[in-house]
Amino acid sequence: MSELVFFSGTMDCGKSTLALQIAHNRSARGLQSVIFTRDDRAGEGKLSSRLGLVTEAVEAAPELDLYHFVVERMSRGGKVDYVLVDEAQFLLTEQIDQLARIVDDLNLDVFAFGIATDFRTKLFPGSQRLIELADRVEALQVEAMCWCGARATHNARTLGGEMVVEGEQVVVGNVGMAAEIVGYEVLCRRHHRKRMTSATAQAAVLSPDVLPVTSS
Repeated sequence: MSELVFFSGTMDCGKSTLALQIAHNRSARGLQSVIFTRDDRAGEGKLSSRLGLVTEAVEAAPELDLYHFVVERMSRGGKVDYVLVDEAQFLLTEQIDQLARIVDDLNLDVFAFGIATDFRTKLFPGSQRLIELADRVEALQVEAMCWCGARATHNARTLGGEMVVEGEQVVVGNVGMAAEIVGYEVLCRRHHRKRMTSATAQAAVLSPDVLPVTSS
């Protein structure tokens, strides 16, 4: 039986790397895919990982019907053995429904990769719909780490190194971006709740207010 599988994890936990590994392994067996992505860091129509791996993909723009795209490719004689989707959190809910239809009507496996919650700890609509419809939801086993060394469970948006909790849900950025622009950082729940990023934690350590006082 074909399945809709949602691989979920925080940023920087290897989602795109696993997606590329699945594509490589199946390609080596002669299986061909349709790869969709949305707002990848490498640009439109790319699926890339932070390890530097990249492959061509179809940009899943809001107006694109994913089911009809796959049907059209197959009707033109193209071989499609499975579908792979990266940055699935950015898809519209109706596009997630289209992925489910690909599984049910075309009998193809669909592997979707994405983060579940945004920087406000709210579910992305695409991720929420995947959780509702997926045959399986798999938590990725490569654990991202907070600056404190604990397991990172939350995604934080930063501006000038400080965590922000307001703004548009989707702003394409990257982990480890320059401090003066919008970036992202993974944190444990404790430090996400306290809004303590690696930059603010370092600033607190260096602050004269916390330096030891010695007497002569």
